[in-house]
Amino acid sequence: MSNKTFNPFEWLDPTPKPCNISMKYGQSDMYTNIEEITQQIESANIDIAPSYAEWRDLGFALADALGEDGRRYYHRLSRFYPNYSSEETDKQFNACINAHGHGITIRTLFHLAKQAGISLGKSSSFPHNSPKSPIGGIEDLEEMENLKPMPTFSQNIQQSLPTMLAQIITHTHTYEEADLLLLGALTVFSACLPNVYGIYGGREVSPNLFVFITAQASAGKGRLTLCRHLVQPIHERLKQLYAAELEEYKRLQKEYAEDKHCNEPPQEPPIRTLFIPANSSATSVYQVLNENKGVGLIFETEGDTLANTFKSDYGNFSDGFRKAFHHEMISYTRRKDREFVELARPRLSALLSGTPRQILSLIPDAENGLFSRFIFYYMNVRLEWRDVFADNEEALDGYFEQLGKQFYLLYNTLQSVQSIRFVLTPAQQMEFNKFFGQVQTKYANLFGLDIVASVRRLGLITFRIAMILSTLRIDDIGHFTTTITCVDDDFKSALTIAETLLKHTAKVFGMLPTTEATTSNAPTVIKQTFLDNLPPTFDRKTYLSVAQKLSIPAKTAEKYINRFCLSGQLKHIAHGQYEKT
Repeated sequence: MSNKTFNPFEWLDPTPKPCNISMKYGQSDMYTNIEEITQQIESANIDIAPSYAEWRDLGFALADALGEDGRRYYHRLSRFYPNYSSEETDKQFNACINAHGHGITIRTLFHLAKQAGISLGKSSSFPHNSPKSPIGGIEDLEEMENLKPMPTFSQNIQQSLPTMLAQIITHTHTYEEADLLLLGALTVFSACLPNVYGIYGGREVSPNLFVFITAQASAGKGRLTLCRHLVQPIHERLKQLYAAELEEYKRLQKEYAEDKHCNEPPQEPPIRTLFIPANSSATSVYQVLNENKGVGLIFETEGDTLANTFKSDYGNFSDGFRKAFHHEMISYTRRKDREFVELARPRLSALLSGTPRQILSLIPDAENGLFSRFIFYYMNVRLEWRDVFADNEEALDGYFEQLGKQFYLLYNTLQSVQSIRFVLTPAQQMEFNKFFGQVQTKYANLFGLDIVASVRRLGLITFRIAMILSTLRIDDIGHFTTTITCVDDDFKSALTIAETLLKHTAKVFGMLPTTEATTSNAPTVIKQTFLDNLPPTFDRKTYLSVAQKLSIPAKTAEKYINRFCLSGQLKHIAHGQYEKT
């Protein structure tokens, strides 16, 4: 077991090179087309954002695309509201700028404009391949917006990783590629840490993760297949054990057939495997999990393989998939032996990759329970050619196979103990609760109730990531006890990863079709959050201060206060003085 410290990026240019919009279209083209959209809206004299939620999101869209320069467009597009206020519009845009964006992009402007009846096709207002505006229409604008880079996390945790993870990203060329391999490694390892558990929300949880890496075709997600080598030795060993047991079973079966005095036939050996094909029948998946003591890993590079299985009559184990995330009991029947089976504590991990359309095929909308159980990572499209001969000295497959053999030793060590409990320190628990309490409020205000399940389950996922990091650190320390206390480096790394994944989740959330509940619950959530943040007694100055922190306009806050008084949730005790009932 080594204590060597790796710097996987020591030869990499420390300045990340995201794919900039200007590489293909130029920032001036973005301004040109937003200006043309704005002129059409002004000509129509129409308010495209009549509700607060739409107006807020319009501010986020312009702040995300243009930064401070979006302010003037925000005023131009807001002034058609009957109660337009220059001061309130400035305050709202300040809040949007300071929030630094949470997945709401310029596409929201396109959506609001189309919803208001503004034509955004390839018309005279958007001349195709003209000198002034080389972008053909709304489709090209959306493509241009999609090139905006998503954040990465590896640059912030590279010096704090356990050695095994540091070795995994040694041969990466970008931070995004490092993120890809780190998430892949954490997922496959999560299925292979026997006897490690923690207590979360009063329940025993194992490290298992569900991850979906999404990107356009040829974006580089194919490297994820290297992570399969990291646990292949475990899979091969299980196959060898099963093959040997199957041979013994066949021998005993033959003896039983020949010996008329033998009363009991031999028992068929349980299936031993790590990888479970996504295109298996539901009963087959459950049977493998049951016979493999609840453990399994679904590893598919084409996400629609699982989606197509879920759509079939024989393979719809979506319900069991969702239950497995929380280790809930799965029950099933086997027609062959008329047997009813209960799988008490499934410990399934899943690593999928695919295009954004394949996500939609698997998860039709944000209300689907699978959405909140997955970690999503949206890869950037990079318009640059990489030297494909740079890594010819050593095949990466062979390098990852060696790392797999190294991890196999740790796996065997963990198998030899009865149980290892992972815990956070009291200080870490306080910081954990504070962090997720804040982001839950922030994301609920931005996106409504449908995203709250994702935030809450990301809390469990973050706990599991910290558990995996701490367990891998055993290899560096060289010894362990029956209790692993998370070190601060691993705790901070887990939170850093979570903070980035929240933004990727918001990106994917914005891609999913909206339901009536999704679009209608946001104002309710905002009002409730506003009420919850008010002190027991307060005055007008206090509630306006709370409203400003939540990006709620003053006029809207006043309206909420009046409604709370009418509904009996607040009592008006004096001029400008209120108390909660």
